Amino acid sequence: MAEGVLGLGSGQAASLNNDLIDKLKTAERKSTVEPFETSLEDLTLEKEVFATVSSKVTDLLSAIKPFDLFVTGGATVFDQKSATTSGDSVTFDAADVSALNKGVTTVNIISLAQKDVYQSNEITDIETALTGLGDLTIGSETFTTEGKTYKELASEINAKSGMNASLEQVGTDKYRLVLKSEESGLDNALVIGGAASNTLGFDVVANHTLSAKNLEAEVDGVAYSVSTNNFTVDGLKISAAKEGVSSINIVEDNTSITTAMENFITNYNELVTMIADATDADSPISDKSGLRDILTQIKDKLFGSYGASNDKSFFNFGLELDESGTLSLDTTIFNKAIEDDMDGLKDLFVGTAENEGLGTQLKSVFDEMSFTSGILSILEDSMTSREATLNEEKEKAEETLNSKYEQLSLQFASYNTIITQFESSFSGLKLLIEESTSS
Repeated sequence: MAEGVLGLGSGQAASLNNDLIDKLKTAERKSTVEPFETSLEDLTLEKEVFATVSSKVTDLLSAIKPFDLFVTGGATVFDQKSATTSGDSVTFDAADVSALNKGVTTVNIISLAQKDVYQSNEITDIETALTGLGDLTIGSETFTTEGKTYKELASEINAKSGMNASLEQVGTDKYRLVLKSEESGLDNALVIGGAASNTLGFDVVANHTLSAKNLEAEVDGVAYSVSTNNFTVDGLKISAAKEGVSSINIVEDNTSITTAMENFITNYNELVTMIADATDADSPISDKSGLRDILTQIKDKLFGSYGASNDKSFFNFGLELDESGTLSLDTTIFNKAIEDDMDGLKDLFVGTAENEGLGTQLKSVFDEMSFTSGILSILEDSMTSREATLNEEKEKAEETLNSKYEQLSLQFASYNTIITQFESSFSGLKLLIEESTSS
């Protein structure tokens, strides 16, 4: 005998459940939502590749800066100088070594500058307030001693510019009030007076422990008398440490030119390799032509002509470009140019404000790449825009899918109720049929 009519009576309502809805939803999600997720994953990889390329462009920018006419500080790789020193009476320093004059500078320190220093007579009672000492004058300043302790007097003196005071313990229960000029040199000497000066012993010759003096020195035979032991001559900072003769020899330093050029070539070749990898068939980069344009802009400058007469080329000085697009340097030719044609090299790479050289123009190219209208900025903005669009479309697809299956879940629940009712009714009919056939 048949178990049911069109499935009724066989418990089909139970099959319309959440498991079935989840299976249907998962199947449809593969075609509606997952494509956006895959695109977002690809975009994440694309951003990582782009970040690597962008970082290498920054490295290349740093590598070309020594060849830029407008480099910060104004010293290109062709303006570098080195220094050797002899003697230990002074130390030498310079904010910009390239700006120093070439040649030997000799410094003879005859005497060092020093502060003015006075000590008082010995003091045994430092706690009792002073009485009857009168006023103490230091230069144009007047200090009333009456009713003050020595510590309080020292603090009041310290508050004034140009002078320092301290209460120093010089033995068991023995102290001295020590006065010092804030700076060294004759112009900073202390003039001490007043009734308290005599009482405290500042007028005693032996208590004038150091007399203010200027630094006396000769630099290449020129006499200097200055209040400090640090002074500057033609951009060269000289710090005197003791009496004696010292010298410094400033010479041109061309050793860094080849190193700087090799550094540029290394970074350029690394960028070429990165862009080649980023634009092959398997790369996640969508705008491959945009990345290739980075190299195109650089090569346009490499193949240009430079100099006042446009007669100088990047490839006239030992630089070569092979068929793979990478650069190499013939150091023999390049170093010979450094020795024989330094002006020509500088004209090629640095140039002038009227005829900018290769390095100067390349620096501008790299800067412009990151500007709002530059290729790097355009590529980054494009990825950011695509990411926002993909996330928006993915969210809409998710909402549509969820809404559809929420509705379907309600429909299944309704169908389940109807089928259950039909099955209940059919069970009664089935019983009548069975009774009629058995009699």
